[in-house]
Parts: sequence; structure tokens; C-alpha cells
Amino acid sequence: MTVHTPPAAPLPPAADARRPRVAAAVTAGVLLAAVAVILAVTTPWDPLSGRVPGGRTVPDPALDFSAAELARARAFDAKLNPIAYTRLAVSLLAVLALGLTPLGARFLGWVTARVRRWPLRVALAAVVLTTVLRLVSLPFGIRGETVLRRYGLSTQTWGSWLGDQARSLAVTWVVWSLALLLLYALLRRFPRYWWTGAAVGAFLLVVGGSFVYPVVVEPVFNKFHSLPAGRLRSDLLAMADRDGVPVEDVLVADASRRTTSLNAYVSGFGSTRRIVVYDTLLKSPPARIESIVAHELGHAKHRDVLHGTLIGGLGVAGAVCLLSLLLSSPRLARRSGTPEGAAAADARSVALVLALVTVAMQLGGPVQNFVSRRVEARADAHALDLTRDPATFVSMQHELSARNLSDPRPDGLERLLWSSHPPGPERIAMARDWARLHGVPVPPPLNRP
Repeated sequence: MTVHTPPAAPLPPAADARRPRVAAAVTAGVLLAAVAVILAVTTPWDPLSGRVPGGRTVPDPALDFSAAELARARAFDAKLNPIAYTRLAVSLLAVLALGLTPLGARFLGWVTARVRRWPLRVALAAVVLTTVLRLVSLPFGIRGETVLRRYGLSTQTWGSWLGDQARSLAVTWVVWSLALLLLYALLRRFPRYWWTGAAVGAFLLVVGGSFVYPVVVEPVFNKFHSLPAGRLRSDLLAMADRDGVPVEDVLVADASRRTTSLNAYVSGFGSTRRIVVYDTLLKSPPARIESIVAHELGHAKHRDVLHGTLIGGLGVAGAVCLLSLLLSSPRLARRSGTPEGAAAADARSVALVLALVTVAMQLGGPVQNFVSRRVEARADAHALDLTRDPATFVSMQHELSARNLSDPRPDGLERLLWSSHPPGPERIAMARDWARLHGVPVPPPLNRP
């Protein structure tokens, strides 16, 4: 006797519709929890990794910076900070007004009304919207550039500065157009589970962009040439070899056409890895140049860029899953003026997507800065381990801070929003701790009467 099992009753439409949202929420939770755990485990909470005899040095700007230097840095900060805060507030208000009200959807609907093919509509919406938002922030950028010139930090002409803004905007067009075209193609092809492919695609774009940036984007803004053969080039390459960091070349960036700031960095991966030195830095004593390059080699030694890229990719993938929950919300669709049920498949929703991504980036920024300060401190410790010259490190940090007019004591909000590096006095205090920890002469205060 055959027993026939009746087929299972189909799920109610509401329950069936909830499945993708539940899956997206679970995936987002897993990815973001993984990012939190990895950061908690891998962040160098104690860069010196040892108990300093006599306790840690208390950072004191007055020990190494003159009253005139401190006054100039405070005055510069007082001029620039209100502009930066206002620019941030106005930019956020603009993107939220366009994304979370029908204003943006109506505007983009009007802009793309005569365009038939959806990829062109999406690309046009991305280009127009990012241009509008850049124009909103442009007056604050002009004001900030004026302050930089007044304090001698900018060497650009207005034509050169506007050229940089145009190149930056063009890069923004390309990045946003590619990302949105991928997103909308998945939305149209897989309306319920598009976020799975989008999360994978976002991860790959972040990782791929990190590899492409040094060879494609950097040359858009700077010209590079190899540092001529000589003692400095040989010493920098020898230091990299001694550190076990393969480097293909030492390049000089023409930063002096834009700024008087001092900097260097290690760029690229594998066969594209190179030491890049600002031409403004070449006027410093060789030992100071080696000190700052040793810091950058520390990033390469610990694979900070690769590690940060992978963590960033996971975080972006998790954010995409959260984005799917928001884009499938009927309430948010009505608030933004996009068609219900098609809120994420219509070019008019580009404003909503951009607003949500902007908010996510703003919320993630303080976390990135907090972790970055620890990573930068580890690179400082690496530079001290490699050069074993804390006196030069202290003098270099003083020169960097004084020349760049870095705030010696940023307040809590500044640290939260802008500070990706420890302030100069904290880096100098750590160098003195390193000296005591390793039994070498402690650098004396530079601001001695």
C-alpha cells in the first residue's frame, strides 16, 4: 500500500517575501561581527609591547615646540576647523535632503527623462548628482584653500587647484558609475537576492581598487620620477632590504607644485611596490628622510594596506547587505519618492543610494580613525626598531608637525572625525618611551631655554 504524502502548503506571500530580508540581515550581522572580531584581535593596542621603566611619558607639546609654533598651529586650526565642520554639515544636509525626500527622485527623473536605456540613465544620474554635491561643497573648498595659502601650506595657482578638483570629480564619476551599474544590473536580474552578488562585487571592487589605485589614480594627480642614483637612494633601498620589504624603485612625487607639506609613503603590491618621497622632503637631512621612510616600511612590513583593504572589503560587503534591507523598505521608498517595490531598480533612486552610503561612511569614519591611530603608532615603533635612532625620530616628528601646522592637542571631535594619526607630541613621547625601554639615550626636549 502506497502512502501519498500531501505536498507542503506554500508559504504565505508575506512570509516568502521576508526570507530575503532575513537572510540579508543574518549575513550582514555575520560579516560585521567578523570585522569587529578581526579588528579587536589584530589592532596593535600596545605598539611598544612592553612595560616602560618608570611609566609612560606624558605628551607635552611645550617640551619640544616653541610658544610661537604652538600659537601658529592653534591659529591655523581655529581658521580651518569652522570651514571643515560647516562643509561637512552642509554636504550631509544636501545629500540627505536629496536622498530622503522626493526632491532627489524628482530631479533625477527630470534629468533622465529623455534617456531610454537604463544603464545610461543610471550613469547620467550618478554623474549629475555627484557633480551637484561637489558644487555644493566647492565654496568651502575654496575658503579652505585660501587659508592654506595664507599659512604657506599651499603653492597651487587657482587654475591648478581647479584642475585637481576636476580630476577628482572625474575619478568620482568613474567609481560611482561602475558601482551603481553593477548594483542596478544585479537588482534587475535578481530582484530578491541581488545583495548576494552585490556584496561579493563590492568586496572585489574594494580589493581591486586598492591594487589599481597606485598605477592608475596616483599618476592622475602627481608626476613621478625615479630618485637619481646616489647615497640617499642606495641607503633607502638598503634599509628596505634589511627590513625584508621588497621594493622595486624609489620615486619622487612633484608635491611642491601643490603643497609645502612633508611626506613619504610606500605604494603598491608585489612588482608595483615602490617608496614614494615628496620632493619637499628631499630638503631634509638624510637621517630624517630615512626615519620617515622607515615608518612607511613598517606599514609594508605588517601588510597594513592589504589588511586594511580586506577588512574594508568585508565591511563594505556587510554594509551592502544592510543597504538591501533599507532599499526594500516601503516606508523609505515613500519618503524618498521612489516607486514602491522598485525603489532600488530605478535611476531615480540613485539619490537614496548615495545618501545611505554617505551616512554609512560617516558612521564608519571614526572607527577607521581610531584603528588607524593604533596602526600608525605601530609603524612609528617599527621605524624606531629599524633605525634605532630616537633622537632623529623626535626631530623629524617636530619638523613634520611644525611644517604641516598639525594640531598638537586635537579635541575629542577632531580626533573622532579627522585624526588618522597620533598628534606629534604623542609620537615624540612614544619615542622617548622606546628609548628608555631599549636602554638608549633619551632624546632631550627640543624647546630648551
